[in-house]
Amino acid sequence: MVLIADAADAGKRLDSFVHERLPKYSRSRVQGWIKENLVQVNGAAARASYALRGSETIDLQPAEMVPLKAEAEDIPLQILYEDEDVIVIDKAAGMVVHAGAGHRDGTLVNALLHHFESLSSVNGELRPGIVHRLDRQTSGVLVVARTDAAHQALAAQFQSREVEKIYLALAHGRMEQITGRITTPIVRDPVRRTRMAASRVGKGRAALTEYRLLEQFPLLSYLEIKIGTGRTHQIRVHLSSVRHPVYGDRLYGAPASIAGFPKLDRFFLHAHRLTFRSPSTGEIITVESPLPEELVDVLEKVRESAG
Repeated sequence: MVLIADAADAGKRLDSFVHERLPKYSRSRVQGWIKENLVQVNGAAARASYALRGSETIDLQPAEMVPLKAEAEDIPLQILYEDEDVIVIDKAAGMVVHAGAGHRDGTLVNALLHHFESLSSVNGELRPGIVHRLDRQTSGVLVVARTDAAHQALAAQFQSREVEKIYLALAHGRMEQITGRITTPIVRDPVRRTRMAASRVGKGRAALTEYRLLEQFPLLSYLEIKIGTGRTHQIRVHLSSVRHPVYGDRLYGAPASIAGFPKLDRFFLHAHRLTFRSPSTGEIITVESPLPEELVDVLEKVRESAG
């Protein structure tokens, strides 16, 4: 869909202009499209507050309405652990956690509703049981709350940084140090709204990423990563900010391919281990997810080439 702004539209906010032209959609829905980079001005992303000059071409890709309530779907799940409080899932790469723009079904929530009779309702009917998330192309350990009390207890642990979150990643380049900490705040990329960015001026949300070098290769580094916060795209942003983007992560600067190395349909980032306290007993629970086969294959080929 294409809209053309004329002189009479000069000075109008982008979201107001689109809402005026498409009144059947709410302004909040238009703002959601803009945030999801589904609205572009002269071929580029723009903020909802962008002031029109009166000569722009606005391209839109209106997203489907997200359902008000998630529906159960018979989708296989890999369950790593469960008790009366929690379920721990080994999320596959490619699976979206819950419904959003462009993703109405096929999500982890849809699968959970099929496999379990009840989940926590703290986050509403679109996100039952969901305490935290993983990026679509990140695989690995994800904990789900079965009751509201368990959800609140787990959320408090995440908030106070008691939950230990360990990831495995293959990053481009050679690390200068065996261990390191990245503490740059993270903000929404002002130009490409589907990206986050490391802030160089101290603004944004505090973020802490710690890494340990497991194996060093000529062109790549295999890392164990511990995050103290859970910002959107945090590991990907932080590694990219120090010139070590995650293997296969083209959104954050990884090359499309390296001669002699396999291509991935995802990026090499895996949530390997999660440690938390049982909401009802206080017992320490640690759950691990093995590295998926497609990542094992890549790692073996990288080792072979280095040997």
